[in-house]
Amino acid sequence: MNASMKIRAGWAWLAAPELWSRKRTAAEVVLALVLGLMAAGTEELTGGAGPRLFFVGAAAALLSFLRRRMPTPVLVLTGVLAPLTTGFAPVLMVVGWSAGRRIVGAGRALTAFTVAYALFVTSMLVDTWSEERPLTLVLLATLYFLAATVVPGLASRYWTQRRTLLHALQERNAQLLRERVMIEGQTRLRERQRIAQDMHDSLGHQLALISVHTGALEVDPELTDRQREAVGVLRSASVTAMHELREVVGILRDGVEAPAPVDESGRAARGTAGITGLVAAARAAGNEVELRCTGEARPLAAAADHAAYRIVQESLTNAYKHAPGVPIDVELRYEPDSFVVEIVSGPGAAPAPGEVVSGGQGLTGLRERARLVGGIVHAGPADDGGFRVAGVLPYGVVEAAPFVAAEDDFRQQSPQATYADGVPVMNWSVTERELAVGAMAMDGQQGRSKGSGVALGCGIAVAAALVLGAVGIFGLFFVVGSIEEGMIDPGEYDMVQVGDAESEVRDRLPSGDTISTTGLGGKGPKEPEGSDCLVLMSSEVGENIETEPVFRFCFKDGKLIEKKSYEVSR
Repeated sequence: MNASMKIRAGWAWLAAPELWSRKRTAAEVVLALVLGLMAAGTEELTGGAGPRLFFVGAAAALLSFLRRRMPTPVLVLTGVLAPLTTGFAPVLMVVGWSAGRRIVGAGRALTAFTVAYALFVTSMLVDTWSEERPLTLVLLATLYFLAATVVPGLASRYWTQRRTLLHALQERNAQLLRERVMIEGQTRLRERQRIAQDMHDSLGHQLALISVHTGALEVDPELTDRQREAVGVLRSASVTAMHELREVVGILRDGVEAPAPVDESGRAARGTAGITGLVAAARAAGNEVELRCTGEARPLAAAADHAAYRIVQESLTNAYKHAPGVPIDVELRYEPDSFVVEIVSGPGAAPAPGEVVSGGQGLTGLRERARLVGGIVHAGPADDGGFRVAGVLPYGVVEAAPFVAAEDDFRQQSPQATYADGVPVMNWSVTERELAVGAMAMDGQQGRSKGSGVALGCGIAVAAALVLGAVGIFGLFFVVGSIEEGMIDPGEYDMVQVGDAESEVRDRLPSGDTISTTGLGGKGPKEPEGSDCLVLMSSEVGENIETEPVFRFCFKDGKLIEKKSYEVSR
């Protein structure tokens, strides 16, 4: 039981859910198959056959699977096996890339890559040892390990750290936006409360005085019926204004708009149903107002219904102030797709300067109110010289416009990118913008240090690439030159005759002191006893890809005593 529990625990650790999603598992299977086939194919090209091909392919696929869960052991093991089996060359690059991003900590990563490099060089020296050129082997092994393992690891590590930094900046940006929304909400609430208190203290007091005085004046026996009727209109208007002021103060204090009120106190409802009351009150005040309603009546949303009432109310008020006594036409049209309210006042004489008190914000407020419910308001001169106000409002509920305009939201928002709570995040598609926002988003020296770290990492990667490129070019020229030191044409072989002086022959032939001839000696026919032999490669390719044609020259007592041409297996 303990053994089975340990096996299940080990499998759960190896098949961690965060590492093996369905898409990731499918990709890993494909990658393992590709690496296994490449390893087996490469091994076959270099002379491998039989079960060796199967074991090499299976080992490459297994290392590919384990590299994500055990990056350090897989890197070290691959470093040991790569020089012994040429099929592990592609696996070494993939393992280096994965280890660079998955080994936690720079110190651990440095230690892992150093151990892998030491074992890689040791394994190569053991497999192809040459007493003549060991330093050359170390140089070539170093270049290969740098190109195949270290550079992919550095690139992967830099790319992962950059992604981590960008994700942190995205989260920081989202948090700042949420905090800004909260601060704006608190600021608006405090300002609304202040305005509500001022309105209650000033306007409430004045309206209460007006209501009291008009109430007393209404019962004065010296007034005529016409005057008493006008005073009654004033008293009703002041009472209605007091009720509306109380509701507005409540809305400002609570921060939310209450639904359209029901007329429980004798005042007109603030909606399309209350427009008839506005027209009746205007007529009672001595104005000539005509109300027309066309189309099939349909209900409006509460906010749009209230906006229609306010449009008519504000338009009638403007007509009273700016053109007293002129006829006014109010028309309500229920169109198939929208509700239209239109108020047209006739031409009239302009009031004398100082007679009208106006804040100049009435029409602006109507436009804003209509915009918030998804409608529009137009105000301007009519064809006959009068003034026309028209509003178009939707029947349904339309989402209000955002409090913060997109163009003012840091000028960095991406409409496609949002977090789960709906908070927009920055657009990270442009590298320059990423770095600039990254530097701005961090606080003080910490932000500057992280930005400097990114720039430093980029500079290190570029410098490493340049150095590696220079070393690679140097190594290429070195390898080409060393090959020439160990190769001759068959014509040169034919020109050399047995019995020639050793010094003359050696001056004519290359020195053979190169890594390309490593392993050729001792593989051909037995050398003459007491002789010193020089083995060189042929510039011509043999008939069999698995063998190498070579020429051997053996010297003794200062003369060439034997020359042979044969093929050896690499």
